[in-house]
Amino acid sequence: MHNNIGCFVVDLLGHELSQEEKELLAHPLVGGVIFFSRNYVSRQQIKTLTESIRAIRKQPFLLMVDQEGGRVQRFINEFSVLPAPSVWGKMVDEGKYTKAHEQAKYYGALMASEILSVGIDLSFAPVLDLNKNMNQVIGERAFHAHPDRVTSLARAYLSGMHDAGMAGTGKHFPGHGSVTKDSHTEIPIDGRPLTDIFQSDLLPFRKLIQEGLPAVMAAHILFPLVDEKPASFSRIWLHNILREQLKFKGSLFSDDLNMAGANISSYHPDRVIAARDAGCDFTLLCNNHEGVIQVLDALPHQKYQVDIEKWGNLKGGKIYESC
Repeated sequence: MHNNIGCFVVDLLGHELSQEEKELLAHPLVGGVIFFSRNYVSRQQIKTLTESIRAIRKQPFLLMVDQEGGRVQRFINEFSVLPAPSVWGKMVDEGKYTKAHEQAKYYGALMASEILSVGIDLSFAPVLDLNKNMNQVIGERAFHAHPDRVTSLARAYLSGMHDAGMAGTGKHFPGHGSVTKDSHTEIPIDGRPLTDIFQSDLLPFRKLIQEGLPAVMAAHILFPLVDEKPASFSRIWLHNILREQLKFKGSLFSDDLNMAGANISSYHPDRVIAARDAGCDFTLLCNNHEGVIQVLDALPHQKYQVDIEKWGNLKGGKIYESC
């Protein structure tokens, strides 16, 4: 088995691989593919596509998708319709605590089993952000506004994912629910001191990391009282706080480096380098073919590999206790 895979995660244009994409995926810097709705027609079609990707070379790929439920569900036709996580938070508020947690676990397992069945390793879930009715990008994607309820419902959801054989990814560290701006279109700024963030938004991450959360995705949010760099490019956030203080030992993904919140440079290799230097294991660049080519042409792949200790437990159906 190969011990290393490339750190770079890319997307595809359509329902099947073009010749150029086959050549692109053979590049040793590429270690993963993320799918969108445009890549999906049917269960058989996406399964054929995943098989064709894995056939390109012997070295493993991580195949990924955002299949959260609610308005973020990339595959709908021939897949189960998944509730938005906020549904279970509302059930808890109504006193239906046991039912809410049973459903969260059930749908975590259902989502994971369906995604795994078509050859995809990961759905980037669950969202651990707090829904404070401030950020429309998060909204119903979050379980609740209260950290303890987010933690308990996410724990149940993760348990279902784990039972199905999928590693969970907590996002968006250190919390996207307390800003108003959308990091897809501009850089959100959170002016709170670190002590306030630790007492609210960071609580679900801290507690679930203690319980062995396998993966985390970093957010493009600026916390000027903590660091002058957005969290996804901040060694203070990703190394000092996430790795050292919170003792996170799993895999760390950047959010999409094509988002406006990640626009630290118009030269896309700079974004990959900065995210890696800050502590990201994997770097995503989506919906920007020119930027992908820039990165592949510019970066020496030997320097941008991820060890099996960081990706082995993310392979579909194989969850180890190491993380």
